[in-house]
Amino acid sequence: MSLSQALISAISGLKANQSSLALVSANVANAGTAGYVRKSVNQVAVSGSGTGIGVRISAIQRELDQYVQRQLRVENSGAGYATTRAQFYNQLQAVYGTPGSDASLETAFNKFSESLQALTSSPDDTAARASVISTAQLLAQQLNTMSAGIQGLRQNAELGIADSISQANDAMQQIAALNARIASSPNMDAATATMYDQRDAYIDKLSKLMDINIIANDNNQLAIYTNSGIQLVGTTASVLSFDPQGTMSANTQWSADPNARGVGTITLTSANGSKVDLIETNAIRSGQIAAYIQMRDQDLVQAQTQLDALAAVMASALSDKTVTGTAVSSAGQDGFDIDISGLAAGNRITINYTDSLTNTPHTINLIRVDDASMLPLSDDVTATANDKVYGIDFSGGLSSVYGQIAAAIGSTGMVASNPSGSLLRVLNDGPGNAITVNSVTTTTTATALNGGSSELPFFTDGAKVFTGAITGAGAQSVGLAGRITINGALVADPSKLIVYGAGVAAGDSTRADFIYNQLTGASLQFSSATGIGSTNSPFSGSITTYLRQVISMQGQAADAAYSLMQGQDVVLSALQQRFDDTAGVNVDSEMANLMALQNSYAANARVLSAVREMLDTLMQL
Repeated sequence: MSLSQALISAISGLKANQSSLALVSANVANAGTAGYVRKSVNQVAVSGSGTGIGVRISAIQRELDQYVQRQLRVENSGAGYATTRAQFYNQLQAVYGTPGSDASLETAFNKFSESLQALTSSPDDTAARASVISTAQLLAQQLNTMSAGIQGLRQNAELGIADSISQANDAMQQIAALNARIASSPNMDAATATMYDQRDAYIDKLSKLMDINIIANDNNQLAIYTNSGIQLVGTTASVLSFDPQGTMSANTQWSADPNARGVGTITLTSANGSKVDLIETNAIRSGQIAAYIQMRDQDLVQAQTQLDALAAVMASALSDKTVTGTAVSSAGQDGFDIDISGLAAGNRITINYTDSLTNTPHTINLIRVDDASMLPLSDDVTATANDKVYGIDFSGGLSSVYGQIAAAIGSTGMVASNPSGSLLRVLNDGPGNAITVNSVTTTTTATALNGGSSELPFFTDGAKVFTGAITGAGAQSVGLAGRITINGALVADPSKLIVYGAGVAAGDSTRADFIYNQLTGASLQFSSATGIGSTNSPFSGSITTYLRQVISMQGQAADAAYSLMQGQDVVLSALQQRFDDTAGVNVDSEMANLMALQNSYAANARVLSAVREMLDTLMQL
């Protein structure tokens, strides 16, 4: 090797050592920097005329396991989802109160039940009557407070979505900008490697917010999609928008129909201007945003529905009066006559019949509706299992009503008519009797405290009697827990807890017994929308049993959310440790590298010194 070749080799070695030393220094300096990936140099030999004449740095290498990184981002989304739901369920448990505490719903109901039991024993005791009113008011207030708490949590979820969308937009724009900068820097130098770290940090941030899929493109760019296949980032970033709707209530729910939607939705606008609703398409399935959406639109809505069902059943159990029709025969057909004049909006006519050909019992519920825009009604309007529901528009008068009823039941073979006044006559299919009409009943709502029967409008919807009406604003039961109160006339005159008509003695316990039995012992049906029971087998039982089911269900959901969070934390921590083992900076290892580089630098420097000495000697000759 000539002296000039030796000189070139030594200089190239010194340059490579300088780059390596700078990289080791950067690694040590960033040992505690979040998202920093350890760097190393990739050296290649430089040769000329078949002889090695030096070394050069071909690229800066990032030391990381890409497979573990991909898994880490998947679990990062899962952890964001699980943690957010667990936090919400923890707050929801606070709304329900600790079981057995004075602030719990179950305690409030038990105190009300105890006061009712005392009233049945001493119906003429004014103190017992006052106790019933006060404990009932506390129960209603408890439901009001809990309803407000649930809607407050839904409002927090709405705000959480808005904040997360802002963070996601920022991350996507930064990723797109870094994509462009990386594409214009084909050489993997230290500056480019730093941009890779920055891009990874923004991708990690985005993965916590939503589940994403990453695909490498040309020029080291990364395209990011949702797992449902919608592109978020390419050469440019899509834009997410969210339109929060303001104050949250039980009636404000998500809908694909913009005119019916009462909460915000997420719209993605792509680079070409096309738009897609990410909630309607279920494009976001994990991450914090998915958790916020689920809590706002599903879990908390169900919690509100459970409270509303309790409020509606309590009100209906005391005010609903069921009357059975009178058996009648006409021209060889058998059936029933019943007066339908007392039906209010939401009240019903129930027809029970049997198809003798299959020996199958059936139920038809005809619901009074005063707003024709709500027709037709779905079968899940009632809590009755496997019934067929028809909405009957009463706004056009009784003659129209009879025609609608006849049309509704006509396909069964039964016949409906109006023999006189406000009577409805329902008959079987005549000779052959393939259909047997078992019963026809009406369920109406008591609107007065002294109506001559035990039924009374004890609980009301604000100042209105609760009838279960279905209007353009939705079902009256929706949000009832937030509006339920005690009938003002009853509060003003507690004697009506006992006296339900003329001649009823102050010591008569008939009405008190009715109220107590309905609220504590009667078997009542609850809608499957509560999540307790199913459409084919709705929950049927006492209010006390239902309350226990609700508390148990919410407790189990909270435990499941907490367990999921713990499981995700364990998996995420394990993956993070595996990733850090490769990508993290080990200061001891870097110090060892530093010593090796120091020796290499000294060796190259000694070569330079020797070459200089030899050149000096040659010059002196």
